[in-house]
Amino acid sequence: MAEDTPVTKLNFEYWLDKAVEWGQATTLESQKDVCLHLPQLQKFLHEIYETLKHMDAIVAIQQFPLIGQLLGRLCWNPSVIGYDESQKTLMWCLCCLYSSEPQNLVELKANSWIRSLLCHLLSSSKWESNEAETSTFISTLGYTSADYYCHLVKNMVFSLVTELRGNQFNGLNIQGRVSASRVNAVSLFCLPLITLPDLTPLLETLLLYHGGASKEILSSEFLEAVNEAFLKKKISLPETAVFSLWLRHLPSLEKATLYLLDQLVSIQLNSLEEVACVIKDSLLPQAANHPAIFRIVNEIFKNALMETDGTPEVMTIIQVFTQLFLQAHQNENKQHKFSLKAYFPYHHQPLVTALLRRPFELPATHWSAHLKRISDTLKALVEDTNVSSAADLFEIWFLVVRFGEWLDIAAEQLLKAAVEPDALLWLLAFYYCPQNENQQRTQTMVEAKAVYNHLMMLFNCIVLSVKDLESAVHSITHTERCCNQRLITHLLTNFLLFSSGGHTIVQEFTYHITETTDSSKEVFSLLTRTAYRIKHNGEQNTRTVKLLNELLKNLTPKV
Repeated sequence: MAEDTPVTKLNFEYWLDKAVEWGQATTLESQKDVCLHLPQLQKFLHEIYETLKHMDAIVAIQQFPLIGQLLGRLCWNPSVIGYDESQKTLMWCLCCLYSSEPQNLVELKANSWIRSLLCHLLSSSKWESNEAETSTFISTLGYTSADYYCHLVKNMVFSLVTELRGNQFNGLNIQGRVSASRVNAVSLFCLPLITLPDLTPLLETLLLYHGGASKEILSSEFLEAVNEAFLKKKISLPETAVFSLWLRHLPSLEKATLYLLDQLVSIQLNSLEEVACVIKDSLLPQAANHPAIFRIVNEIFKNALMETDGTPEVMTIIQVFTQLFLQAHQNENKQHKFSLKAYFPYHHQPLVTALLRRPFELPATHWSAHLKRISDTLKALVEDTNVSSAADLFEIWFLVVRFGEWLDIAAEQLLKAAVEPDALLWLLAFYYCPQNENQQRTQTMVEAKAVYNHLMMLFNCIVLSVKDLESAVHSITHTERCCNQRLITHLLTNFLLFSSGGHTIVQEFTYHITETTDSSKEVFSLLTRTAYRIKHNGEQNTRTVKLLNELLKNLTPKV
């Protein structure tokens, strides 16, 4: 047969006859015939690929009706797929026959058949069922079965990665010429093998591959399966590949964010270090450096906050996430860093700038002045006649919630520093009562100030009793309203931690308040945030740290 003969029906008949003959081969002479014809066969397969890659799958099958039988038989011949680059060429030929948008049952069945062949080419478990047929060939090469299959998978993955990256391979450069349907087919054949460690380089290459197509070229099943495997830690991927996955497939990003929230809410974590570790391990704070990802995650957090009516757990998760995001943004390569304004484009920029300052970036002696600036800016914004709708108010409140660390410091500064209390009390009143319907926030401010004044009278008392604190609070305010109760609980908890005599009754009063007001989650969340902040800001307060550790050890939030 002439070497330069083009692809014709006669060629297909010749090689199909050979494939049938080789499939029945049992003698040494027959095996020699296979080996003798392998170079010619590989050249023919390459010519098939060069012809098919310029054709539609349906047209190809109509023009070469024997192609399915030929490729199917060759894929199951260990001598053929073990020779040089024949296996790679077979796979690309099969990809050319794959219909990215099947129109009928026949095309669907053809796609299924192609996927099974592609999976077979990389699946050692299927090949091991034919061990008797392949063992002679493998041993001739000097391999054990396990080594042979391992090398085969690695070589095939390397070959596919090289093709997709457009590197020179056997003098053929496929850069920009790998069709979307073929890339789609490769992503589909990966489905049953996604958790195979040797497949990771191919997964990474596919996730980073775009090819200039105007729409997604990877199958949604592939993207969903990779995301699922990553979330359940069945595979490990480079950060760039994970970020690319979430950018090109928003359902995967949404699932990853909801998975993180569910994970954090459903398990008992005893410290914010543990919460931070889980969040950071999810890669979402790092991925949020891309503004598009940040906005999607932001919307999901916002909905979670509304659906849970602002529970302490969800608010704390959002605050820790924001801190980790800012840390990741700070560590980002300056050449690729977005301005922080890109993440909060529709918010009042002076307020955003003030909130973005981290406490450790300022001397502790400047905290009160900085908080007053935040409060004044926020109050002017909230009382602006242009901010009238509930939606506008919620957006402002949600921004403040993200930077709740400053609110915790505000409650501490009221007791620990010589400050004018009105600005900081207003800030806390807004945090706990953002809406002022029926003057609710105004009334909360009045009651909070009264409680604050009474606590300051007791602040330096060395001898205190639970009755002193309880009667003081109940004589001034009715704490049954949720926002009011949470603010009063915040002030009381800080009083117990930082006052002269508070440590003597803290265990007793904390137990009392959590049992009588059902605020165990609120107190536990506040204590964990305080412990985390003191540790990470490097504040020196041995007595407070010891007290916090004892309280956290004994206090378990009610489920």
